[in-house]
Amino acid sequence: MKLKSIFTNSFGILLSRVTGLGRDVLMASALGASVWSDMFFIAFKLPNLFRRIFAEGAFTQAFMPSFVASRHKGVFATAIFLRFLLFLIAFSLFITFFPEPITKLLAWGWGEELISKTAPMTAINFWYLDLIFIVTFLATLLQYKEHFATTAMSTALLNISMITALYIYMKDDPKTVAYALSFAVLIGGGLQIAAHLVTLHNFKLHKLLLGGWKYRKVKDIEEEKKHFESLFLPGILGNSTPQISAFIDTILATFLMTGSVSYLFYANRVFQLPLAIIAIATATVLFPTVSKALKNGQEDVAYKNLNQTFWLLAFLLGMAMAGGILLAEPIVWLLFERGKFTELQTLETVKVLQMYMIGLLPFGLAKLFSLFLYASHRHKKAAKIAVYSLISSVTSSLILMYPLGASGLALAGSIGGWVLFTFTVKEVGIDKFLEIVKSKKSLYFIAVILLFSLCIYFINIWLVSLIR
Repeated sequence: MKLKSIFTNSFGILLSRVTGLGRDVLMASALGASVWSDMFFIAFKLPNLFRRIFAEGAFTQAFMPSFVASRHKGVFATAIFLRFLLFLIAFSLFITFFPEPITKLLAWGWGEELISKTAPMTAINFWYLDLIFIVTFLATLLQYKEHFATTAMSTALLNISMITALYIYMKDDPKTVAYALSFAVLIGGGLQIAAHLVTLHNFKLHKLLLGGWKYRKVKDIEEEKKHFESLFLPGILGNSTPQISAFIDTILATFLMTGSVSYLFYANRVFQLPLAIIAIATATVLFPTVSKALKNGQEDVAYKNLNQTFWLLAFLLGMAMAGGILLAEPIVWLLFERGKFTELQTLETVKVLQMYMIGLLPFGLAKLFSLFLYASHRHKKAAKIAVYSLISSVTSSLILMYPLGASGLALAGSIGGWVLFTFTVKEVGIDKFLEIVKSKKSLYFIAVILLFSLCIYFINIWLVSLIR
């Protein structure tokens, strides 16, 4: 287990998430949980969805095994890059000229007037999808060289760009703030690309791409491209259940009271922090190692990494889950309750955050076990499991959204997380899982989490008495 790489990646992601929270704090102060904040979050939702899908491993987990196995890596990488980029540019041009239909798909519960006001921002934000694909593609090449820091830290550039826009325009009217944020998203994407290009040059990987372009018509890679295509869509679906579920929840939230979209966004931002710096950072570092080990027939090495990493994630995610549930109110109060973000909005966001946190442990551990499905090219199995999880999540959302509001949507996502974890473990091997949990570490895990939860419970009582 590469602890140094894991902690380096975690630190980079932590930096990005901290700047992201800083951005959200300023955004909450400038816009609160209002119509304009809902409009911006809807406009940013689709490119942000694909950012999470691409940047948090879905593209990499489809591309990496094929790239590792490729005999002509430069030609293969260049061919895949150009195919995706041309498609995305064409799609973005379509959205630029016809933004209202896609906006309506994102906000079914909104009227025509609100849709027409949001549509221009949708067109602006959608170009971030093209930029983040370039970032993710370059990041995957760097991961092959087992370099993770640039990618982990680069999201901070997006956040810094948005923070700068908020700082400059915070005192203007809400419409100006929302549009300033939209253009800042594109500037941040450009900065992320620039950072990756510099690092790519330092690793001399630009030669691989230039060579791939030069010899693109000489080397026959049709079989390799077909193999990648057979893995790509199942890989995207299998690795993006939380994102797709959150995306659907945003659509459903437009049928609820004003502010519901914002409550989901702010709470999900807090939820994503421990998920990213613990689970996603670890999975990102581990994936190239597992892929190479399984390709070379070294299953014992791959499963040794699983055993060691499982307990690291279990302890860290378990404590984060308990802390997030019990300290939800002080966390939301500290981060967001200022300016136009009121006490009532804090309490609504707290309920949503607590429901999200119930799913932290299963989503994080499912991320770990799913590595073995992707590394062994079982992308279709992963996709099938994701469908089970998504169906359970959406069904639960429809049942819970009216009695519980936005918190019901968050709880439904957590239910989907437990379904995802259960079926992923079953597919990787229940015997492997039982072999891990039969360890004495299971007793230590239960004892530590119970003791930690008890301490946090009393700390929460004290903190709430201070802030209220």
